[in-house]
Amino acid sequence: MSLLVVDRLTKSYREGKTAVNGLSFHLNKGECLGLVGESGCGKSTLARCLLRIETIDSGTIALNGQPIEHLNERKLRPYRKQMQIVFQNPSAALNPKLRIKDSLIDPYEQFNHQLRLKHFTFTSKAAYIKQLLEAVELPASLADRYPHELSGGQRQRATIARAISIEPEMIVLDEPTASLDVISQGAVLNLLTSLRTHLNLSYLFISHDLAAVHQMSQCILVMKEGKLVDQFNRDHIFKEDRHPYTKELISIF
Repeated sequence: MSLLVVDRLTKSYREGKTAVNGLSFHLNKGECLGLVGESGCGKSTLARCLLRIETIDSGTIALNGQPIEHLNERKLRPYRKQMQIVFQNPSAALNPKLRIKDSLIDPYEQFNHQLRLKHFTFTSKAAYIKQLLEAVELPASLADRYPHELSGGQRQRATIARAISIEPEMIVLDEPTASLDVISQGAVLNLLTSLRTHLNLSYLFISHDLAAVHQMSQCILVMKEGKLVDQFNRDHIFKEDRHPYTKELISIF
């Protein structure tokens, strides 16, 4: 069953550049959909459009069958808690003036304590934060630290904990391992896979790294210069009918 359906989405900027040009695809519930392409091809712009951080020029975005592309902020609010994002740079994503525990509790408080969660309990704020840290394999002792006191991998795990804190249906992962060393990259990818299964999450996994996308995703989209040039099941990556650009990416896989 489709969670997200995107139809002919287009986004241009004032200088005339079309960053996203007529994209159509769908994300099934419980699935990881990979999106791969070189830097500047429009991947991050697409992510911002899907989350309604940016407006679109044309096309539709439907979440659970509800078109959301033209909803105002008040009407969009119930859908905000269904969608979260993990950015490439965890240092920029975490407020340097807040302790980790305060960053983790913020999404819950933003929704006025009106969330009904299945996996995280609320016997106390401390217990909730402890569960979130345990879910991303971080010790509870990190709750009182500031972001600069954590390693890069720990900071990214903290941003993942914040993303899952309100149990969204979908998380956009925008180059989530690009700023990490190789060992941390593998550990974070394994963690994300485990969380998707345990929390029944759906991912849009955006990366320039085809190997990471192939590891994580059931289906893969290939984007070039604002357009989708290829889409296929991960098992079909080496088929002869792949687009020439896909084959170019495979050659450095």
